[in-house]
Amino acid sequence: MRKVLISGAGIAGTTLAYWLRQHGFAPTVVERAPAPRVGGHAVDIRGTALGVVDRMGVLGRLRELSTGMRGMSFVNGAGKTLVRVTDHTLTGGLTDSEDVEILRDDLTGTLASVAQEGVEYVYGDWITGIAQRTDGVRVTFARGEARDFDLVVGADGQHSAVRSLVFGAEKQFSHYLGTCLAVFTVPNFLDLDRWQTFHMTPGKLAGLYSARKNTEARAMLGFQSPEIDYDRYDVEQQRKLIADRFLGHGWEVPRLLREMESSELYFDSMTQIRMDRFTDGRVALVGDAGYGPSPLSGQGTSLALVGAYVLAGSLAASLDHRAAFASYEREIRPFVRQNQALASMNQKKQTRFRQWKQIQSMRLLPYLPLRGRVMKAAMRPLTEAANGLVLKDYRSLGVSGTGACRESHFRDA
Repeated sequence: MRKVLISGAGIAGTTLAYWLRQHGFAPTVVERAPAPRVGGHAVDIRGTALGVVDRMGVLGRLRELSTGMRGMSFVNGAGKTLVRVTDHTLTGGLTDSEDVEILRDDLTGTLASVAQEGVEYVYGDWITGIAQRTDGVRVTFARGEARDFDLVVGADGQHSAVRSLVFGAEKQFSHYLGTCLAVFTVPNFLDLDRWQTFHMTPGKLAGLYSARKNTEARAMLGFQSPEIDYDRYDVEQQRKLIADRFLGHGWEVPRLLREMESSELYFDSMTQIRMDRFTDGRVALVGDAGYGPSPLSGQGTSLALVGAYVLAGSLAASLDHRAAFASYEREIRPFVRQNQALASMNQKKQTRFRQWKQIQSMRLLPYLPLRGRVMKAAMRPLTEAANGLVLKDYRSLGVSGTGACRESHFRDA
């Protein structure tokens, strides 16, 4: 049970590769992209997940790379400020919390920097077939030769190919939450200093926030819509779809649409993945592939980090993959359920907000810019969910690995 194939070199896949290697496994990571992915939005590491990256020895580095946001403002079509706050932001929550908000590619790059030795990476290829046997798994690839592994893990995101091959079609598990989101890199042409600015119109949000110590910015274009059908691999189609939705909008939207034409684009629906099991035979799912909570929860990254840690530890604690997978399911499912519930809660907040007549000019704002203790109280469900699991120390369990977990990186659970 030493050879493990991981599909996906994102947050969940890279974290899993690190911990499997620490426990003595031989991980192989296959990634469809030809190189490590760049771009993407800012993500958050909260609660229990902070313990995972601390035990990997990278928490300090991640704090150095954090966005360091000071606050946010909402503007009208002419750019006039309507609301300005400094105690929280739309993307990261409370500005004085211990949470780490960081660009997705900065996080994956940092994780990969400690998950290289003893890990095989195969870029530009993907899984096309999985045949399970009693003694292993035969895997076929789009470009490479077929290979045999002891276990296979799908860490390949919301549209997981592993999930489709083993568990069934995506539509069985995908629950659309009514919103689509585009994120792309642009110059920091508003000279934002660790700041976020948003413009809202009925059913739409346009935003800009500075990144990488204000040397660049990330643009956001989100819109509410019935579920739409589009080709995930046709970026030009996606650009046209977004441009059509925002045609004629004010503020800086025309410039954002022009910048989008030449920028690396992330576009997807806000969708939650709900499954009654995360494992099947010798195959397991981790992160968004098995239980993506959607960006509305604010906990996708933390779930991926914690899920990968628990899965690797469960495998280290048992010589039988069936017992290990059962332990993984028992350990992670309550944490998943608690964090996925945040998305539904935030949807209800949006609905209530739209009903408030006195703020119709910003009626799609997900929540009022609350202050002080009121805002902290509003954030309490997120804080409780983020801390809803206590990390076990798997170092003394199972077969010791060839990689040594450094003692100083572990805190008492």
